Amino acid sequence: MARKPFETLSRRSFLAGTAAAIGTPAIAQTTEEQPYDPLRPPPEPEPAVRRNISSFRALDWRPYFSNTKNGAVLVDTQSRALHFWSADQTVYKLYPTSVPLTEELTRRGRTSVIRKVVGPDWSPTPNMLRRNPDWPKYIPPGPDNPLGSHALYLSWKYYRIHGTHDTRKIGRQSSNGCIGLYNEHISELYEMTKVGTQVLLI
Repeated sequence: MARKPFETLSRRSFLAGTAAAIGTPAIAQTTEEQPYDPLRPPPEPEPAVRRNISSFRALDWRPYFSNTKNGAVLVDTQSRALHFWSADQTVYKLYPTSVPLTEELTRRGRTSVIRKVVGPDWSPTPNMLRRNPDWPKYIPPGPDNPLGSHALYLSWKYYRIHGTHDTRKIGRQSSNGCIGLYNEHISELYEMTKVGTQVLLI
């Protein structure tokens, strides 16, 4: 009897194998020929760059939103930070994030939270499985899941703000479009946001 990929593939070999299998990243929001791939492992260390600590600083919501109805989330991909303001503006949070690997993979603009999930599961697209037949067809919630402990699904297909069990990714260019947070931070953000929360990526 043929063995199922998920039954025969260890976590270590699966995660290691994706590095060679993925190759050139695909643009997240687009077609079946270019599916979103959240399983890319962290890249090699980025070249040393001069960072200004002031780039990770508190911001006011007014330059970015006309109001804070339902709460507002601003993702600054340059400073690799996520800002949250509550609807009544009494709560402000600032979190470090992971960001997309390249400019081509980075989508900017206005969207919103359309679904919230604790313990998200994940399934690769049919195109991913054609390219990588050894990948499992389904990853349940848990330490192997690339979406971490919580996920906020956005109105853009395949885009999410989610946690990660691999903390090396935070603060780095390590995704194909999604925004990643430490699990403790996405858990906190999950409780403060709602379906309909405004999201702006810049």
